[in-house]
Amino acid sequence: MTDLPDTVPYCHIDAFADHPFTGNQAAVMPLAAWPDDAVLQAIGEENNFAETAFIVPIDSDEADYELRWFTPAVEVAMCGHATLASGHYVFEQGFAGDTVRFLTRKAGVLSVSRDGDMLSLSLPALPPEPAALPDWTSLLGGLPSECHIHQGRYNILLFDSPDDVLALQPDFKALGEMGNHQFICTAPGKDTDVLSRVFVPGVGIDEDSVTGSSHAVLTPFWAARLGRSSFTAFQASQRGGLLHCTLEGDRAVLAGQCFTVVTGTFRLR
Repeated sequence: MTDLPDTVPYCHIDAFADHPFTGNQAAVMPLAAWPDDAVLQAIGEENNFAETAFIVPIDSDEADYELRWFTPAVEVAMCGHATLASGHYVFEQGFAGDTVRFLTRKAGVLSVSRDGDMLSLSLPALPPEPAALPDWTSLLGGLPSECHIHQGRYNILLFDSPDDVLALQPDFKALGEMGNHQFICTAPGKDTDVLSRVFVPGVGIDEDSVTGSSHAVLTPFWAARLGRSSFTAFQASQRGGLLHCTLEGDRAVLAGQCFTVVTGTFRLR
């Protein structure tokens, strides 16, 4: 805990975006020390992005920064796009190395590395298990052919065609009442190997723009189905986002670009 400063630096970054105004928006806000959690949540609500990432530098052999993520409603256990955005921010601030490591509270140490014109994010791979089609699939607005679930929270719904996924009109209110679940609807892609849409109404995000954590599940899922470790993926939200996914052992490595859209000062008093 620490006394609140009057102001905090603020950076608005589009992650997994091949040009500005696409991909997923994240706010990245560096802090000298952690304030009360209620302050972090209030800032997340004020920003009203899928995630606000807070980073605090640490003196550790394990990592360079601590990292936490808040939606407008809750703190989340793992967020990919805001981690990629945090790496982009740190590199833009002059970080000397080629890899920056973030210590998180529930997802371990995550790293972001420079990869030519892109950044690569290393997340734990989360392989799902086959499951019977649940009754709630009717809430998605379309009928999937298969269901695969990781630890009861990450739900992959496989559809036969990308058009089936694009046509979905979910019942967000009913899905949100199920709690903190990701509903990951996916199919073979059109211009990419894989296409998906991701719904997370239980944490205040009806449809996420580009979801790194869902691709930690999609990477082992599609690597097994495609018979190769690397593939391209497009998340077909209104903003849209392109990811290059690679399964490296027990890690899902997601490569993409980021653009800084706004920098400024966030006033707390």
